[in-house]
Amino acid sequence: MRPSLRAGRFPANVIFCSFLSHIDIFTHAPTLAAPVKNLPSAARQSQIRQRLAERPGVAVAALARAFGVSEMTIRRDLAALEAKAQVQRTHGGAILSERMILEFDYRERREHNRAAKRAIAAAARKLVRPGQRLILDNGTTTLELAALLQDGTDLTVITPSLAVASELQHAVGVEVILLGGAMRRGSPDLTGPVTEHCLELFSADLAFQGADGIGDDGTIYNTDLRLARVDRLMRRLATRSCVLADHSKIGVTALARCGALTDVDVFITSAGAPAATLRRLARLGPEIIVARP
Repeated sequence: MRPSLRAGRFPANVIFCSFLSHIDIFTHAPTLAAPVKNLPSAARQSQIRQRLAERPGVAVAALARAFGVSEMTIRRDLAALEAKAQVQRTHGGAILSERMILEFDYRERREHNRAAKRAIAAAARKLVRPGQRLILDNGTTTLELAALLQDGTDLTVITPSLAVASELQHAVGVEVILLGGAMRRGSPDLTGPVTEHCLELFSADLAFQGADGIGDDGTIYNTDLRLARVDRLMRRLATRSCVLADHSKIGVTALARCGALTDVDVFITSAGAPAATLRRLARLGPEIIVARP
């Protein structure tokens, strides 16, 4: 079953800080094989979506040949997918809808260095104790941590991430507070002044944050100015903060500075980070943990 975020359909452990309209997030869609003939319509439509993820558009005639069905059958498939807002039909074919472009883009980002992200998340999970209040940002490594919190006891998770909320919506021992805000284009998370206002209502024991880059001097970078503001606020509201960033982020800079490792209590990275760089960053003050798969 794919996780769904629908106002009014969340279990009791999810609290909305402000009203959100209906958005679906797919975080566990499988990788599909090449098309074959004699498929049921649902399987054929799934493979049409997968084809569209790999190319700008598809043609009705080409799909009919690939699946061994009539063009009328393919048109019905495309009509069904369009009714679900998954494709947009064009003259003689179809392209991905904006919603599906978001899905595939986010899935690709989540899969990048995923073994390292899971190792980092496992190390971060060891820092969490029953009864704590946690802030989780919208990073893909933070999402891996959310998956490990499903067996948590008496936890409260405050997050602007729709994907994190979806991951934890059925966790019996976790209360989820989903912050309001503006939907960030191309990513399933919320940001902006409303998010900042909602955050200021809370305090937390631990804040877990990702980063788009960690400079050689310990500066923390983000590609989005709005997220940089939210990240700084998260650290201020938490008793302790932890940055999660795999080794490929070290030595990388981005548009917005959102603090430094001098502001952070724990920095968890993955094996592969240069030892000399880690020694230099450790002198800035944070505890540094190197997670191995």
